[in-house]
Amino acid sequence: MGLCAVFLYTSCQSHNEEKEPETKFIVTSPVRMDTSITQEYVCQIHSISHIELRAQERGYLQKIYVDEGQFVKQGQLLFQIMPNLYQAEMQKAQAEVHFAEIEYQNTKRLADSNVVSPNELAMAKAKLDKAKAELALSKVHLQFTEIRAPFDGIIDRFQARQGSLIDEGQLLTTLSDNRHMWVYFNVPEAEYLNFKANAKNDSLMKVHLKMANNQQFEYPGIVETIEADFNNETGNIAFRATFPNPKSLLRHGETGNILVKQPFNHALIIPQKATLEIMDKKYVYVVDKNNVVQLRAITIGAEMPDLYVITEGLAENDKILLEGLRKVQNNDKISFKYEEPKSVIAHLKLPSE
Repeated sequence: MGLCAVFLYTSCQSHNEEKEPETKFIVTSPVRMDTSITQEYVCQIHSISHIELRAQERGYLQKIYVDEGQFVKQGQLLFQIMPNLYQAEMQKAQAEVHFAEIEYQNTKRLADSNVVSPNELAMAKAKLDKAKAELALSKVHLQFTEIRAPFDGIIDRFQARQGSLIDEGQLLTTLSDNRHMWVYFNVPEAEYLNFKANAKNDSLMKVHLKMANNQQFEYPGIVETIEADFNNETGNIAFRATFPNPKSLLRHGETGNILVKQPFNHALIIPQKATLEIMDKKYVYVVDKNNVVQLRAITIGAEMPDLYVITEGLAENDKILLEGLRKVQNNDKISFKYEEPKSVIAHLKLPSE
């Protein structure tokens, strides 16, 4: 009786094991296609002209004609240094010129009558020229008491207030021309080489700007300048893009991210979830002709949402494990279901973490 029970239990257990469904893994392949990726670079935004306005003469700041943040036109009067001293110096110089002119005319009449020598006439002429030069210099000093806008722009914060005693060279404010903005960003050497390889001789690279609020600036920019040298410490080279700024939204000193679209022609693409990371390297499980999985290292050329562009390690006809990577080990034999790569990519969605 006991022997029969053992036999029946063993028979049932064997029957149940045979009924357990075999695990079928999903397998796909890399796919070649033309695509592009958008890379982001931290950037600094600068006015195309951003200068310091400094006093060119010493004196009291008598008048401020504008306000902070105000838009001003080229030639507009901004500051007035008290001009009294310089006006007096100019009047004195004018009197010296008048006196020298009289002296010169008298000497000339005497020279015409051969009463004085030509050398004395030349001395009188030189004295007159010197007086005129000193008058011109005094006019320049007086002109320097007026600080005017050298170009259209926006006035920044004042560094001195009305009534302050100003020294020669003291900073008063800054002026920014924001009609166009220069945006600087650093590009690693490998990406710079890719850009140069894909760039056309007759075209400039178009870029976009993502502002600090994560909104994209409505006007695209053009990369017009690349610096001559790489930074040996960072391995980067600086690019400069020019953006139109007709609505004056961008201001000097802002930050953001430059968005660069980089094309990849005939790229080999796989889903990100088909990879696993071991010791900072990416791997996939390749299924061989005997349905055995082999761990293989790959090189990532670029990253897109849910996808990788592969530069080394895979061929287009390879079969790779798409799901269940943590359930297998190297050299395991599996049963699988193959899915077309374009179908996989079309329905691809990485789970949110």
